[in-house]
Amino acid sequence: MGVGIGLFILLIGLVNAGVVTRGAGTVVTLSALNTGPILTFVVGLVITLALFARGVRAALLLGIIGTTIVAGLLHAVVASYVPSTAPGTAVLPSAWFQTPDFSNAFSGLNFSAFATIGVLATVLAVFTIMLSDFFDTMGTVVGIGGQAGWLDSKGRLPGIRNILVVDSIGAAFGGLMGASSNTTYIESAAGVSSGARTGLASVVTGILFLLAMFLAPVVAVIPPEATAPALVIVGFLMAGIASKIDFTDIELGLPALLTIVVMPFTYSITNGVGAGFVTFGFLKLVRGKASEVHPLMWVVIVAFLLYFAQNVYAGAFGVGGYRE
Repeated sequence: MGVGIGLFILLIGLVNAGVVTRGAGTVVTLSALNTGPILTFVVGLVITLALFARGVRAALLLGIIGTTIVAGLLHAVVASYVPSTAPGTAVLPSAWFQTPDFSNAFSGLNFSAFATIGVLATVLAVFTIMLSDFFDTMGTVVGIGGQAGWLDSKGRLPGIRNILVVDSIGAAFGGLMGASSNTTYIESAAGVSSGARTGLASVVTGILFLLAMFLAPVVAVIPPEATAPALVIVGFLMAGIASKIDFTDIELGLPALLTIVVMPFTYSITNGVGAGFVTFGFLKLVRGKASEVHPLMWVVIVAFLLYFAQNVYAGAFGVGGYRE
């Protein structure tokens, strides 16, 4: 799972930098490498790698700052320099502070759409969103927990209940305030790779996010090609555990491979986890080893089958399926 998340993070970095883009006759292709943002990304990657290789603990943060400065200088000197399409201007703001806009608060409390699409579609929508959010969180927590060395001998993370409670409250509160789901993000791996190991890191991050509400113009200066090198390095670190997977055993290797591949290719942790679980259960079943699978895992496998079936139903009957 951690390998798939690592490749997912790495792909996000390459896409944000503009290195990987949609091709004319292919799903993805290599972008033209003579653009300003991509050259900035390369410079940033060199800076960040050099700091990281030298053992500088703040390598990722310093790399982001250094790359932002490079992007700002290029923007000031080269008239044709334009940052990537993602947010980030690489231009000093006219104002450093901004009052947070809470006009969207409670705007999501509108359930009239449920009456329009019907009970079945409503249940399917709620189920798929819940399942997606839950396994996105579980995949992220287990993957990053493994990277940090927090998992026990059975691959379990101590205190997982508290993590899920906080994540659930954040998701509900985010929707209530008219924002996207405040879930556990895979970019948290950047903190772990920089040495974060305690809850103090989360508290500091939360305080900085709170300050960012009032410093939005400053945060908006950072272009995507400045954060992309950090994502590439973190992706590499997480992908390294692939060496521990026994690919000679089809019962373990194939589900693991599908999990690894489906996550980045579908831009969804949930899809990758689901593909791996369903394949694992199927292989155990056809080999007469169904009893070796824990009953709770069978429940999860059935839930994923319903999740994928919902997408089939949505496509066949035109009931907008959920997409991440």
